[in-house]
Amino acid sequence: MSVFRRLIKTALPLTFLCLLGSITLAQKLVKPPVVQPEWSQDYKPFRIAGNLYYVGTADLACYLITTSRGLMLINTGLPDSAPMIKKHIEDLGFKYNDIKVILATHAHYDHVGAVAAIKEQTGAKVMIGKKDAPSLADGGNSDYVMGGKGPMFAPVKADKLLCDNDTVKFYGMRIRVIHCPGHTPGACSFLFDVKDDKRTYKVLIANMPTVLSETKLAGMPGYQDVGEDYEYTLRKMKGIKFDIWLASHASQFNMQKKHKPDDPYNPEAFADEKGYKTAIDNLQKAYLKKLNGR
Repeated sequence: MSVFRRLIKTALPLTFLCLLGSITLAQKLVKPPVVQPEWSQDYKPFRIAGNLYYVGTADLACYLITTSRGLMLINTGLPDSAPMIKKHIEDLGFKYNDIKVILATHAHYDHVGAVAAIKEQTGAKVMIGKKDAPSLADGGNSDYVMGGKGPMFAPVKADKLLCDNDTVKFYGMRIRVIHCPGHTPGACSFLFDVKDDKRTYKVLIANMPTVLSETKLAGMPGYQDVGEDYEYTLRKMKGIKFDIWLASHASQFNMQKKHKPDDPYNPEAFADEKGYKTAIDNLQKAYLKKLNGR
C-alpha cells in the first residue's frame, strides 16, 4: 500500500470522528433561555478610539484591540457569531487568524458562545475571571441562574484565570482587570489606555451589574454571597475613572445613539460620564428594589 493510501485510510476515520464529535456536541447543547433578535443583527464595524474597534452585533458588544504582534478580542457573542466577527475583522483590514488573546467580561452564553470556535480556528489563548472558569468549562451548565439543564455553548477550558487587579500584558497593551462579581461570580470589567495622533484615552469596558429577575439576593445554591457581591460591585464601579466607557451590551451605553454606521471617527462620542453615572444609579435602584422585595 502506498504512503498516500495509508494516509487516506487513517485520516478519513479521524476526520469522521472529529465531525461526529462536533455533531454530537451540537445536538447536546440546550436552548438558551432568551435570545433577542438584535443579538444576531449585523452592525457595521468601526474604530472607537486609537487601536480599539467595535466588531460585535447590534447589541452584543465585541471589541478588537490591535497590536504589532497580533489581535486581542473581548467577548464573542452567541455560538453562531464567529463568522460575523471574522467578517468584521477582515472588513476593517485585519487578519482573523491574528487573534492571539480572547478575553471575556463574563461567562454567559451571549458573550462567550463563540469562544470555542474562535479559539479552535485561531489558536488564541482564552482568559476569563477565575470564578467564571467553571461555567466556561461546562458550557454554562453550572451558571447559578440559568444552569442545570446542560451546556448552552461549546465548553472551553480557560488558558489563564484572571483575578482583581491583574494586568494582562500583550505587546504594548496593559489591561487592568477589575473584578465586578454579582451578575456572575467572576464577572470583570477592563480598564486600559489607547491613543491616536491627538491624545491618550483611558477606556473602561464595564461589566454592568444587572440583576437578573431569577436572582435571589439572599443567596442561591450556587452563589450564597450574590447579594453582598452586587452591593460591593455597585459601590466599586462608582469610583472608576475613565475617558471613554463601553459595556458588554451596546444598549447599556447607548452605542447606536452615539454612533451611526458611516459616522466619522469620533472617540469623544463615547465619553459620557453623566450617562455612566446614571446607568450605575439605575442599577443600584433596581438592586435595592429587589433587595427590599418590591
